[in-house]
Amino acid sequence: MPTAPHPAAQPPTGGWASNPGLLAAGAAGCASAVCTLWAMEGLPFGAFLLWLTPLPLFLAGLGFGLGSAMAGAGLATLVVFLLTSVTGAVVFLALFALPVPLLLALALRGGGGQLKLSGPMLMLGLWPVLVLLLTAAWMAGEGGLEATMRRVVESVLLRLNVAANDALVGLIVRINAAAFGLIAAVAMVLNGLLAQRILARRGLARHAVPPAGQIALPGWYPLLPVLAACAVIAAPAGNDAVAVSTLLLVLLPAFFLGIAGVHQRAGGRPGRVPMLGLFYVLLVVFLQFMAPAMVALGLFDHFRRGRAAST
Repeated sequence: MPTAPHPAAQPPTGGWASNPGLLAAGAAGCASAVCTLWAMEGLPFGAFLLWLTPLPLFLAGLGFGLGSAMAGAGLATLVVFLLTSVTGAVVFLALFALPVPLLLALALRGGGGQLKLSGPMLMLGLWPVLVLLLTAAWMAGEGGLEATMRRVVESVLLRLNVAANDALVGLIVRINAAAFGLIAAVAMVLNGLLAQRILARRGLARHAVPPAGQIALPGWYPLLPVLAACAVIAAPAGNDAVAVSTLLLVLLPAFFLGIAGVHQRAGGRPGRVPMLGLFYVLLVVFLQFMAPAMVALGLFDHFRRGRAAST
């Protein structure tokens, strides 16, 4: 029985208005802009909608190609700029409009019927580092990013009636950027997986997700945490927030590789779904203990697969 061709593969017959890729880009751009503007205006459920902003762009890119995602991101950026300010547009670019197309470009490269997740997983750590370093360089003439974050943290703690002692403030400042980078990276992963699942159920997905055991990082990846650790050691005492956050951020790819390793080991086992559910509950509740364990598992799998590939 013949199957209908993928909508994106059908040649347009009625001009741009009947081109599914352009229509998807327009819908994705408008939906992403609405989510961001809703959050910027402080409307109900704004925080939830903010982190759903990448979903329409992922839907357009995974279903209709990289061009649709890029056009949608450009349209959304223009709408945010026109309705807010240059600062709002820059924030939107840094959080969503640039990383989503870059992730898709890495995932869709080469074709082959499967998504290539090595590059996107690496970028989940490197993109927040790039944004952090650019922000630190931009604010270098204003007392530095660390001093600004310290003032913000002290102000927030004061409003919460929490004693702003130096040890607590210093700890929050040192991990603040890394925590935000983790939230942003998790949002990207969840939105990408949700978009792929929605498209796959409707027969619109162009590529399949590879098995967890096939997901890997570049062989040179462990050099990044080593270099970041050296930067932490070399940073002046009391002025190492950027270096510490950079180290934590470059460990994010190993963290996600560790989670993929858990899925690989749970595959095919009876009770897989409740096991993974319990795992994620523990991951959220005991993140301070589970995160280092996931990084260690990710690095273990990385070196194990490297040895296997070389034999």
